[in-house]
Amino acid sequence: MALSIRRARRPAGIARAGVVIAGLLWAAAASASEPAGVSADDLAPSAGPPVHAIAEIGEPALAADFTHLPYADPDAPKGGTLRLGAGGTFDTLNFLPLQGVYPRSIGLIYDTLMVEAQDELSVFYPRLAESVELAEDLSWMVFTLHPAARFQDGVAVTADDVAWSYEQVMAHGQPFLRSVFADVATVEVLDASRVRFRFHTTGTMTPLVRAAQLTVLPRHWWTAEGRSLGDGTLEAPPGSGPYRLVEVDAGRRLVYERDPDYWGADLPVSRGHWNFDRITVDYYLDRDVMFEAFRGGAFDYRRSFSSRNWATGYDIPAAEDGDLLRLEVPVVDFRGMQGFFFNIRDPRFADRRVRQALTLLFNFEFVNETIMHGLYRRIDSYFPGSDYAARGLPEGLERALLEDHADALAPAVLTEPFTLPTNDGRRLSRDNLRAALALLEEAGWGLQEGRLVDRETGEPFAFEILMRTGGGLEPHAGAFVDMLEQAGIDARLRLVDPAQWQARYQDRDFEVIVFAYTFFPPPGSQLANRFAGAAAEDLGSANIIGIADPVVDALLDVVVPARDQETKIAATRALDRVLLWGYYVIPHWYNDVAWIAYWDRLGFPAVHPPFDYGYANTFGFQPTWWFDGAGDARLREAGR
Repeated sequence: MALSIRRARRPAGIARAGVVIAGLLWAAAASASEPAGVSADDLAPSAGPPVHAIAEIGEPALAADFTHLPYADPDAPKGGTLRLGAGGTFDTLNFLPLQGVYPRSIGLIYDTLMVEAQDELSVFYPRLAESVELAEDLSWMVFTLHPAARFQDGVAVTADDVAWSYEQVMAHGQPFLRSVFADVATVEVLDASRVRFRFHTTGTMTPLVRAAQLTVLPRHWWTAEGRSLGDGTLEAPPGSGPYRLVEVDAGRRLVYERDPDYWGADLPVSRGHWNFDRITVDYYLDRDVMFEAFRGGAFDYRRSFSSRNWATGYDIPAAEDGDLLRLEVPVVDFRGMQGFFFNIRDPRFADRRVRQALTLLFNFEFVNETIMHGLYRRIDSYFPGSDYAARGLPEGLERALLEDHADALAPAVLTEPFTLPTNDGRRLSRDNLRAALALLEEAGWGLQEGRLVDRETGEPFAFEILMRTGGGLEPHAGAFVDMLEQAGIDARLRLVDPAQWQARYQDRDFEVIVFAYTFFPPPGSQLANRFAGAAAEDLGSANIIGIADPVVDALLDVVVPARDQETKIAATRALDRVLLWGYYVIPHWYNDVAWIAYWDRLGFPAVHPPFDYGYANTFGFQPTWWFDGAGDARLREAGR
């Protein structure tokens, strides 16, 4: 799928901000390594011939003899340095445990078994795995590793490294990572180059494509000298990926160099990728400081999520002279739900009426017009922009699934389309304010001298909105605080550094938090980690809201194991509808264009992929770009 690129006009304003949980999909599975030498004779049921690619839905677009991905230029020049900026900090290079903050760019040193194409939905082509065999009923798969696959210290990548990597994820990985691959039953080493994954499920590709995304770690390095993947470390292991990590300044700077002996440089999925000889990543605690550094030429590439910066921040001579350039790239980002997340463990927010009332008090139109220049759309689903999002009234199988739980649902779930409140301009609608106060009155809260108080205790309604510093959402959240004040609610912003935010998020030490769920279609076992009652009290799970609803659990029991698209879609829409009517989140906004600013020392292919452009990938930039020596020379002449 080719998408055209156009030079960015000066817009009335564009914005997207917030936390998106994205980055590396290091897989996890309930698996166990078996001794090498397990016979392949018991591979039953039978398998077809080895395949070069797998697709969750449909068929791969590229034949087995493809030479490069369509959006990569195999003749792209190599060389030069790419300078990147990153927000926040890091204190470990180990991505597995809950403790610590790791850099997304660490994925540059690693390889996965297969690579997801950015122009096909959930289609994977080989990297460490040369080929794949699948059981006819999809109950198992066997990866055959590429014979040339090597770690950066020259040690061969083996099937034992694959199985051991799974064991380490299960022993030390974050609960969310483990839950994504809960459908894996065992991992068996067949010989030095072949490893088999057995699954609890049959007839569905979802667990198979999840297994294909495993990042394989060097067992020999981690087991030497008492190292443990349960601990933080600033020592860079030898990966099998295209770059080596050669410099670490804790929390401040990372420097990567392209590995001249990278074993996979000529793979079809690599041609036209990884074109820079050197990549530097400088960290900034303050995003405004980072933006000013970019405008001053301190780094080369930036995807913007700030309407203010995109609309007005490039009125500088460098942009007028054509040295600092901008692109608008149409994208399909499966962004999931982003917004103000309630912690319903707090008795106040355990009451659905209170959550609905606060949703009524958020004037999205005001925020959009005054802060985001009117160019954003409201998120209205946990699965926005997909076939899994609830729309209109439930019909067919979706309705039947909901009717099975009609006694436990609010009548509106079956009789009314879910809609978010709207306002006619910059003022909060009086109807919305009245409706919110009525709901709060029902829940035991009332106005007393302009303050909302508990009618029994007189305790004022006050809470904190937890945010990390430099996230760019302070104006938006501040506007919400002002809106809440109209209902007599004393809300405050609580800004903490990334490490404190991570600790409080993990400990559930918040009342309302700015957060986001990513969404990787089709939905699967990761949903249980987010919404199942069993995960509500599991510190480190993704169920930060604290949802423990039997109806949600029952729908998850249909969604997760669903083997056909009709059931998967209907059950996910039903789940989406129940979650929306639960008012667990006050939704934020989204945009369908990626805003890329870059200094004219970079080049890129004519064809751009549509999925997660330069953002959801681990590295924060498109790995198909390259260094433009001619542009760099011109910038040097101009003193830039």
